[in-house]
Amino acid sequence: MIIHYSFPNSRSVRVAWTLEELGLDYHCQHVALDKGEGQTAEHLARHPDGKVPVMEDGALTLFESVPICRYLAEQYGDGSLLPESAAERAQVDQWLSFIVTEVEQPLWLQAKHKFALPQDKRVPSVLPTAAWEFQRALLALERRYQGQETLVGETFTLADIFLTHTLTWAASMKHRLPEPLAAYRARHADRPALARAMAKEQAAAEER
Repeated sequence: MIIHYSFPNSRSVRVAWTLEELGLDYHCQHVALDKGEGQTAEHLARHPDGKVPVMEDGALTLFESVPICRYLAEQYGDGSLLPESAAERAQVDQWLSFIVTEVEQPLWLQAKHKFALPQDKRVPSVLPTAAWEFQRALLALERRYQGQETLVGETFTLADIFLTHTLTWAASMKHRLPEPLAAYRARHADRPALARAMAKEQAAAEER
């Protein structure tokens, strides 16, 4: 049984969404990060920085959303979420790298200096620069996204999971999205697998 260590409304939903899209059985294990549970010796043995997501699949333990989702799609997807051709798989990896390093990075910088870091470590003066960086990343994204259904080829892939999640995060932070990207986000955020993933993570939290 795959074990998915999660916390609602975090990057762990990407893993739950991937699991749901693939139709895999898994156990969702809530890690109460807000209560310091991530810093226990038990969880630090899974993730060296005490964060989520973490996945256990038999003897294999993985942390960080990109390698976890990549592993799940490659191991269990049978062509789902990762294209069969090497060229299109490389394009998915290209987008995953761009999303987490260019699009997500300034959002996380804003989040850290608004609420995630201890109060005495926050530097409010970086917030305008982070907002500018995010808008710059959106402009770069728009140069390659021209309203197509999916980022790579004609099927829904991991690249769409990661971009939809990141754009949803941006919308929740009151960033204005260009209309084509707003429509893209809304379309994929309506997938039933995402609703199931979010509900399962929330239910695991409420059981604790």
